Amino acid sequence: METHNMMDYDQEYAAFKWEVPEYFNFTRDVVDKWAADPDKLAMLWVDDDGNEVRKTFAGFSRAARRTANVLKAQGVKKGDVIVLLLPRLIEWWEINLAAILMGAVISPGTTQLTPKDLKFRFDAAEAVCVITDNENAPKVDEVIGECPTVKSRIMVGESREGWLDLRAATAGASEEFETVPTRSDENAILYFTSGTTGYPKMTVHTHVSFPLGHLITGKYWLDLRPEDLHWNLSDTGWAKAAWSSLFGPWNMGAALFVHHSPRFNTKKTLELLQQYPITTLCGAPTNYRMLVLEDLKQYKFPTLRHCVGAGEPLNPEVIETWKEATGIIIRDGYGQTESVLICGTFPCLEPRFGSMGKPSPGFDLQVVDDEGKILPPGQEGDIAVRVKPERPVGLFKEYWKNPEKTAGVYRGDWYITGDRAYKDEDGYFWFVGRSDDVILAAGYRIGPFEVESALLEHDAVAESAVVSSPDELRGEVVKAFVILAPGYQPSDELVKELQDYVKKVTAPYKYPRKIEFVDSLPKTVSGKIRRIELREKEWAGKR
Repeated sequence: METHNMMDYDQEYAAFKWEVPEYFNFTRDVVDKWAADPDKLAMLWVDDDGNEVRKTFAGFSRAARRTANVLKAQGVKKGDVIVLLLPRLIEWWEINLAAILMGAVISPGTTQLTPKDLKFRFDAAEAVCVITDNENAPKVDEVIGECPTVKSRIMVGESREGWLDLRAATAGASEEFETVPTRSDENAILYFTSGTTGYPKMTVHTHVSFPLGHLITGKYWLDLRPEDLHWNLSDTGWAKAAWSSLFGPWNMGAALFVHHSPRFNTKKTLELLQQYPITTLCGAPTNYRMLVLEDLKQYKFPTLRHCVGAGEPLNPEVIETWKEATGIIIRDGYGQTESVLICGTFPCLEPRFGSMGKPSPGFDLQVVDDEGKILPPGQEGDIAVRVKPERPVGLFKEYWKNPEKTAGVYRGDWYITGDRAYKDEDGYFWFVGRSDDVILAAGYRIGPFEVESALLEHDAVAESAVVSSPDELRGEVVKAFVILAPGYQPSDELVKELQDYVKKVTAPYKYPRKIEFVDSLPKTVSGKIRRIELREKEWAGKR
């Protein structure tokens, strides 16, 4: 009999209570607790050249204090914002823990940001310090003259003029550091989240909303224990790294498997899963969609017991293929940069492929209408989290310096996620799409995801993105951008074949009236398809 951290969903959901101390510091209260066992493994880090580093919680605890002393000497104080742009180097974790120790606010970003993006972030967040590597330092130097708040530039890697060498500085730093008292409601993490319009918003999390809130993610959804070795495929620049590469696993005392590599390589990923004792895997649907194109029969994953996917809904077809090859069902989960996991297919739940699962313990999650009234099963509406009378722990504090945007996401007693779904008779949630990605064709509402899933089931399709396209007759129609699988060539015959296939698999009105074959799709850092970019191109000059 398998034992999970949640054996009975209804019982666990009913009994769960958040307990929030007045002061909380993740580095001191969680990492140092695991560090009491000097041998307890926290990370197994590997790179593409076969280098391996094993690091204990005790090692991280000491490194965090050395790093905090270096930052303090650089003038970083409690409440100051540090912009962190690093690939999967061990320092990324050490800096996060150091910032928490000293009460500074960490703002992680992806290494794909441009100089213009960086200037926007430095100014908007009034950042005092930036930490990056040799690859990204020139981008910072390009704009630093126009960013008066940034007083300190710190480099991980080679030395560079005007930059402090972090490795050299921490080598000589003291391991004594008095933890700064951090109240539960004080700011700790700042994410820039791209909306559908305008510049990114600054999403602020407190010392508990992510660090403590992700107990839900780590315990119930990732289902982790201290003996696990957990691999999350996410980039460090995305909130998913905080979810599944930091707070979720370390709350549970699980060790992280980290593969430092410039790009996602399917063969290498499968080889590593076979080679190392990895027990749990977390990836974006894009990762799994790529993995199932490989010949999975060639690989054995002896230690793997649990897989999850998040970022966008998982296509049933992909779940089936992965299950056939590995015996494991990829369990979907739903949350945002603004939240921890708020809905998921927990291991004790009977999965319904294509569904987001059921609400997380600690969250009253509902589908509501425009007035904030709870809708009955089968009716589509807004996914909403109840915030009154009590606000759940795992929810962001605010959009920083933007009271209008913050006020705009509340409706009565609810936080409105901006995503649409319906609930079935048994309480499972089914994702329809972003409230702004939904296609309205000839009076029908069509969620792009369903059409994409149908296309994916066809052997010729490796990946697809579906958006609305202007049409004289119908107002708008469904258009699919399709990346073909190896061995297939674009043709009019194939267009017709794909259209007929979608008609057969979903309701006929949902089929893509237009299909364009492409080599790549625009994506966010986290691997989500940027449908908005495709949609705007389609509609340019029309609206």
